[in-house]
Amino acid sequence: MSKLVGVDFEVYGRVQGVCFRKYTQKRGTGLDLKGWCMNTDKGTVVGRLEGSKSKVEEMKNWLRYTGSPQSAIDKVEFRNEQEISQPTFASFEIKK
Repeated sequence: MSKLVGVDFEVYGRVQGVCFRKYTQKRGTGLDLKGWCMNTDKGTVVGRLEGSKSKVEEMKNWLRYTGSPQSAIDKVEFRNEQEISQPTFASFEIKK
């Protein structure tokens, strides 16, 4: 069994009003990741990813280089990455 990791993220650029959260949820769910994402008042999208290390790495690359079709990603910051024993969340949700 591969080890599970959790990591917080924040995406900068044109990521609000371009369905970024919806695409993030769809991609995260497709990779069998748990967590959440939401818009911030400063125009970024923040969230949490939890799952197998390889799938989390795949999602990190998606957040860095792909995003939603209309988005323009300037940079992504990942914080607090650590091994976890089990996911904290039951699914991948969009928080309001």
